[in-house]
Amino acid sequence: MGTKKIVVLSGAGMSAESGLKTFRDANGLWEGHDVMEVASPEGFSKNPELVFEFYNQRRRQLLDVKPNEGHKVLVDLEKYFDVSIITQNVDNLHERAGSKNVLHLHGELLKVRSVANEKTVLDWDEDLNLGDTDSNGNQLRPHIVWFGEMVPMLEPAITITTKADILIIIGTSMQVYPAASLVNYVNTETPIYFIDPKPSVSTSDFNNLTIIAENASTGVSKLVSKLIKSL
Repeated sequence: MGTKKIVVLSGAGMSAESGLKTFRDANGLWEGHDVMEVASPEGFSKNPELVFEFYNQRRRQLLDVKPNEGHKVLVDLEKYFDVSIITQNVDNLHERAGSKNVLHLHGELLKVRSVANEKTVLDWDEDLNLGDTDSNGNQLRPHIVWFGEMVPMLEPAITITTKADILIIIGTSMQVYPAASLVNYVNTETPIYFIDPKPSVSTSDFNNLTIIAENASTGVSKLVSKLIKSL
């Protein structure tokens, strides 16, 4: 493993080619429901069954898809660099591809936690329903950061980002918190690579920014071979 540290920030565009739908239509609705109804503490207390069904559908879909070429080639970097992945995605496709160091900012679909103790986290790959409880009888909820909730992994993510020798951003707009805030923690000399088919930034927005206007699989493949050749 090389000594250079690469930090990867990945968003929805990373998993899109694996066939993961965003579960929102053009109006931001899911089956006619505002996303706040299924992804907020208020929505959960008002209608937990609806929230469970939303995540049950997403969990079923995740178990049905596979990592794409973009996920796989990132693993190749680990032979040559110290690689950390910080993802906004709640899927486990990075891990299934073989990436060793993955931090999930927004939680994980294949985990649940107790409503009474957020440190009681369990692996979970089936439907979650009312009445599913921890060993103390407390209801379980999706292990997901909802709108209006704290992002407990943000501090560790900042610590990782400050150490980046190279920053790679894949499939997330630089307008969306928290990726947008993380980019401010890299050294001003650190090269930044931005991979997205419809880039939301221009090279004048950041020092040392290279834009690769392609989707994850082809864009990441090109960048990985370039970085390995540059050693």
